[in-house]
Amino acid sequence: MSSKIKDWLRQDRLPHIYCTGCGNGTVINCTLSAVTQMGWEIDDTVFVSGIGCSSRASGYISTDSLHTTHGRALAFATGVKMAKPELNVVVFTGDGDLSAIGGNHFIHACRRNIDMTVICINNMIYGMTGGQGSPCTPEGKYSTTTPYGAHEPAFDLAELAAAAGANYSARWTAYHVKQLSDAIKTGLEKPGLSFIESITQCPTSYGRRNKLRTASDMLEYMRTNALLLSKKRRMEEIGEEIPAERFTVGEFVNRNKPAMGVPK
Repeated sequence: MSSKIKDWLRQDRLPHIYCTGCGNGTVINCTLSAVTQMGWEIDDTVFVSGIGCSSRASGYISTDSLHTTHGRALAFATGVKMAKPELNVVVFTGDGDLSAIGGNHFIHACRRNIDMTVICINNMIYGMTGGQGSPCTPEGKYSTTTPYGAHEPAFDLAELAAAAGANYSARWTAYHVKQLSDAIKTGLEKPGLSFIESITQCPTSYGRRNKLRTASDMLEYMRTNALLLSKKRRMEEIGEEIPAERFTVGEFVNRNKPAMGVPK
């Protein structure tokens, strides 16, 4: 970890509370790597989060931060951005926080295209509260509330952000560290709402119920099953079947629609 990144960490809050093998630290490291490349100042930056394992991230960063109510991180972040457009606003959220309790806030923040960067750490489960299924639990996978396998289709958050109006949407994983850091940096540079989803390992609550008991098992799952969006589209064009376990990664949209909250 570089000395610049350490400057952005609240050393007095360590050691952290995350479980062994958790991927949240990788995403925090990728985010702070991108932030330091931007040359941002700590006093000009605000991190906002909701509730859940991923949303504890804001507490480890040496900026002003808001650890808000469940599902409402984007509502709080909108208030910060509209009151102080000159601030850099970054949101940490999880799949349950963003797409279940906070689903409407997510859709409308994208529709308004508010100038902020939203980083969703998608561990495919409610990790902090006992391993319940979330809207991003893949079909057939087990959780405490889907003991016979999830039978509902999972949300595709990157596609949803693009369809709802965000200027930038991308998805990578905790295995794709370089691509994830680059996507976050692109999102930080982009005016309007940028959404970056990171599929992240949770061996404690998700992996042990789905035959992926260690962090390395889950990282291998990500490496093996990630499918580049461009390759998926080529496969669809020729009618090639895409296995159910595969999920897409890459840049879903990168455009320049009018945005709210952009400093003049």
